[in-house]
Amino acid sequence: MLRITVPRLVGLLALALMVSYTFVLAPKYNARNAPAPYAFAGAAPTAMPDWLVAALAAPAPTATPTATATDPSGAPSGAPATPAPAEPAPAPFPAPGGAFMGIMTKAGPYDLDPVEEFATAVQHRPNVLEFSVGWWDKQFDRRIFDSVAERGIMPMVAWEPWDFHKESKVDKLRGEQPDYALSRIIGGEFDAYVKQWAEGVKNLGYPIALRFAHEMNGYWYPWAEQANGNRRGQYVQAWKHVHDLFRQAGADKVVWVWSPNIDYENATPLDSLYPGDDYVDWIGLSGYYGTVGLEKYASFDQIFEPTLRKLRAFSQKPVVITETAATDSSGQKARWITEMFAQLPQHPDIIGLIWYEAVKEVDWRVTATDAASAAYAAGVSAPRYAGQWTVRSQPLKAAPPTAPPSAPPSPSAPPAPSPSPSAKPTTGSTGTKPSGSAGPGKKPTTTKPRTAPPGDAG
Repeated sequence: MLRITVPRLVGLLALALMVSYTFVLAPKYNARNAPAPYAFAGAAPTAMPDWLVAALAAPAPTATPTATATDPSGAPSGAPATPAPAEPAPAPFPAPGGAFMGIMTKAGPYDLDPVEEFATAVQHRPNVLEFSVGWWDKQFDRRIFDSVAERGIMPMVAWEPWDFHKESKVDKLRGEQPDYALSRIIGGEFDAYVKQWAEGVKNLGYPIALRFAHEMNGYWYPWAEQANGNRRGQYVQAWKHVHDLFRQAGADKVVWVWSPNIDYENATPLDSLYPGDDYVDWIGLSGYYGTVGLEKYASFDQIFEPTLRKLRAFSQKPVVITETAATDSSGQKARWITEMFAQLPQHPDIIGLIWYEAVKEVDWRVTATDAASAAYAAGVSAPRYAGQWTVRSQPLKAAPPTAPPSAPPSPSAPPAPSPSPSAKPTTGSTGTKPSGSAGPGKKPTTTKPRTAPPGDAG
C-alpha cells in the first residue's frame, strides 16, 4: 500500500502546479501577450510610400483648352494655335462594358499569399481585395490600404461599427452590443474616430471602396434596425451622419458601398434602409450557394435576381456582388461557377463581383479543386474582365443600361443549363475579423438567412 509522506505530497503538489501552468496559465498568458495575428508591427506611417509618390508624380489629368495664336508682340493674330496635347483622363474602373473580379480572403492585407495563389490558379489577378475592419480597433493604419494598392488591386474595406470579440453565441442576441447602437453613432459619440478615418482616407491619394455597416437588413449585426434597441429610420440617419463627416473632411475619393444581404422572409425592407443616390455610389449584395442548411442547388441568377428586381424599384446605381461563393458538397461548384460567368453578362449593371476565397464551415475556395479553378479561369478569361485598376483609376459611379447585350455570349462563358424547377433562392452570410475578411456562416434558427460565424473567423 502506498504510504502518504511529505515528500510525496510535495511532489504531487509540484506536478499539479506544473500541469496547471502548462495547460491553463501559460496558454492564457501567451494569448494575452502574443502579437495580434492581423496587425502591422510598429507605428502607422502617415506619409505616402515612395512607390505611391512616384505613381502620382505626373501632373493631374486636365483638359487643355484650345489657345489663340499671337504675333511676336503678343497680340492675337486671329489664327488658331496648335493645341497643346491634352493629358489622358483617368481610366474608368471598371472599363465600360466590363466588370471587375475581386476576392475576399481570411487574412486580407496582412497575408497576401492567398491572393497570389488564387491569381496563379485562375490565371487572373483580382482587381479588388475586400477585408473587414471593426470600429473596436480605434486606429487608422494606411498600410492596410497601401499594401493592397501597391499590387494594382483596389482596396475595399467592410467598415463595421462593432466589436466582434463580444459577439454573443446566442443567435438572437448576436446583434446586441449597446456600445454600438445606431443612436450613439447618430449622436456623435464616434465622431472623433470617424474623422480620423476620413482624414486618413483623404490622405491616401487614391480611390478606395468603403462598404459601411453591411447586411443591415438582417438581425445579426448591432447596426441592424432589428437588433440592439435600434429604431426604424436610424440606419439611414447613421449612414448620412458618417458620410457627411467624410464629405466635410474632403475625403472625396471614397466609393460608398451600400451592401444589404439578399432579401429574405422577415428581412427589413430594402427601400426603408436606402440613404438615397446622393449618398451611395455602388450597391453591394451578399449571397451564397450552399450555406449550411440551405444546400439545395440554386444558380447565380436564382440567388440574386429577385433582390436585383427590388433594388431597381428605387435606384439605378451600379451593383457589385460584394460576397459570393459556392459549396462543392454535392460536386456542383464547377458547374455553378460556369453558370455564373454565363449569366453575368446578362446583367451589365453588375460591374463587379467578389469571391469569398476562404474556409468557413464550408470550403468556399475556388482553389480547393482543379475543376473549380479551371471553370473560374475559363470564365474570367473573357475580355470583359480584362480591365485593370491603378491608383489613378476613376471608379465608375453610373450604371450601364440594364438591357442584356445583343452580342452572342463569349466562348469562355457557355450558356447555362436550365435550372432545376425545384431550386429556390438561397442566402449568403458574413462574419468578421478585426481587420481580416468577412465570410459565410450557418443557417439561423429564427429566419431564413444564416447566422454569421463566431467572431474568431472571417
